[in-house]
Amino acid sequence: MFSFIMKSLKSLLTSHLHRYIHEDFHAVVAQMTIVDTFLFLIVHSIDKLGIWPKLPVFLGLFYLAIRRHLHQEYNLLNVGKTPTGVRFNPVDYPYRTADGKFNDPFNEGAGSQGSFFGRNMLPVDQKDKLKKPDPMVVATKLLARRKFIDTGKQFNMIAASWIQFMIHDWIDHLEETNQIELTAPREVVSQCPLKSFKFYKTKQVPTGFYEIKTGTMNIRTPWWDGSAVYGSNAETLNKVRTYKDGKLKISEDDGLLLHDQDGIALSGDVRNSWIGVSTLQALFVKEHNAVCDALKKEYPDMDDEELYRHARLVTAAVIAKIHTIDWTVELLKTDTLLAGMRANWYGLLGKKFKDTFGHVGNAVLGGLVGTKKPENHGVPYSLTEEFVSVYRMHSLLPDHLALRDISSEPGPNKSLPLKEEIPMQNLIGLKGEKALPRIGFTSQMVSMGHQACGALELWNYPLWLRDLIPQDITGHDRLDHVDLPALEVYRDRERNVARYNDFRRSLLLIPISKWEDLTDDKEAIEVLNEVYGDDVEELDVQVGLMAEKKIKGFAISETAFIIFLVMATRRLEADRFFTSNFNEETYTKKGFEWVNTTESLKDVLDRHYPEMTKKWMNSASAFSVWDSPPAARNPIPLYLRVPQ
Repeated sequence: MFSFIMKSLKSLLTSHLHRYIHEDFHAVVAQMTIVDTFLFLIVHSIDKLGIWPKLPVFLGLFYLAIRRHLHQEYNLLNVGKTPTGVRFNPVDYPYRTADGKFNDPFNEGAGSQGSFFGRNMLPVDQKDKLKKPDPMVVATKLLARRKFIDTGKQFNMIAASWIQFMIHDWIDHLEETNQIELTAPREVVSQCPLKSFKFYKTKQVPTGFYEIKTGTMNIRTPWWDGSAVYGSNAETLNKVRTYKDGKLKISEDDGLLLHDQDGIALSGDVRNSWIGVSTLQALFVKEHNAVCDALKKEYPDMDDEELYRHARLVTAAVIAKIHTIDWTVELLKTDTLLAGMRANWYGLLGKKFKDTFGHVGNAVLGGLVGTKKPENHGVPYSLTEEFVSVYRMHSLLPDHLALRDISSEPGPNKSLPLKEEIPMQNLIGLKGEKALPRIGFTSQMVSMGHQACGALELWNYPLWLRDLIPQDITGHDRLDHVDLPALEVYRDRERNVARYNDFRRSLLLIPISKWEDLTDDKEAIEVLNEVYGDDVEELDVQVGLMAEKKIKGFAISETAFIIFLVMATRRLEADRFFTSNFNEETYTKKGFEWVNTTESLKDVLDRHYPEMTKKWMNSASAFSVWDSPPAARNPIPLYLRVPQ
């Protein structure tokens, strides 16, 4: 009876609401509960006015909380069968395993190497449109860099390297053994560094599931487990461990990664890397080893395996915390996101309260980290194909590394003179690994700190990535060069990722009806029309993300941010080592204290290179350009601030 009443009430409500709701959302709203319908109406009304970034911080957080709830209900789709009746006792695995298994007590394989990529929306079959419009035309006319556009003082090359460091932790696709080829059409062939190129198809695997019949597999562990340092399987882990005092291999002479006989770095993930990532990998090997030393001093009876396991837990948590409350805050540089990201870790009650009283209340008050049990919203943990699409950020990379002269006295704001410009082509892959020891850790890190990274905009994709030597999973160079921007456009289509407008609809964002809804740039509108005609439905998601008008302070588009909103939360709340097992018992008292007293990348640099930030860093965050002034103190409490 109650169900009948609610259904009747819902039918009556939606019939009246349709006049206020964009027609593209009528079907999805019809499937929502009456509560979710009401919540959707709130965010949809705010979206139509375009005002959420301008709301006072506490109202902006309320808007984002509603949105996150809706996406957790309607934008988490399982790929593959969920095991039934299979569980293990978490007490048997109080540590992160080499391949990511045994994190979710009800699904031992969730988040492991070789598990499926999930979905934030249903796949869209594009096998008839893989080359419409041609990916090399899209890359040439809309993505290829004309002149380097940077992010000013907001985001530096350490920040660009950091997200690549994270990608090497989270995602990589299993490939087919057969290749396909793309050939440049006549209209752009003269502008393409490669007239054609070959690459391996993404492997499609039957899921045995009725709704999404095929999926793709992740050869990295999607948990936030530091696998860029440790690897995603026992074989890689064996290569990087010393098996003495829990430590990992590192050069004692220069603090950089060691290499095998082929010149390949000994690290958790070495495929398609560059020395910015290698430098961060080396830093966190040092962090892991420092944790081992601290634990051995505190607990002298711990053996090698115990030291390793606890140090990995601590180091992975430090990485996750830096990304959450340091890197992301610089990426989305607004008071609302500063408050939101700190609330993800500490809750609305804040750090001081949590440090004093521990986790109190629910995830809202006490934060996602330290909640009583993990939450996957009924969908086994994974990262998603759509997540992969929005993290295509190669435009962050410049054409040259601006190497600074650290032997000179710092100038105003601790600035340093330019020593030389090194082409990025010389700093990637095996060639880069040979170059890094000559540059040195300190010079590399300081130079990246003082150099702004590229902006995520049209016509800013590095040309040197259009003739790139890719690598296999062992870090060895492949024979065939690739045109990376063209390949990325093709990959989204091949993996059945929705095009831009359908992507937005699935995220409950109002679609565009004309190019002017996307951008104010007249030339961009002209070229979009030239490539896609007047059919906005054909717009590739990657191009849309670059063209989209940015929210003030955001280095990424709002569309990309919505995927981030749900998945950044999911990486924490679905992982028992950030929830039910985030405690002194699992981490040790010393290890738990280590995580709780580390707030930023600057803290890690200070621990290992104390002279570096003191002498050459003027900014508040290691991820903003180092000669920028720290933000002025704002006397208004964070939650009461209003965006200017």
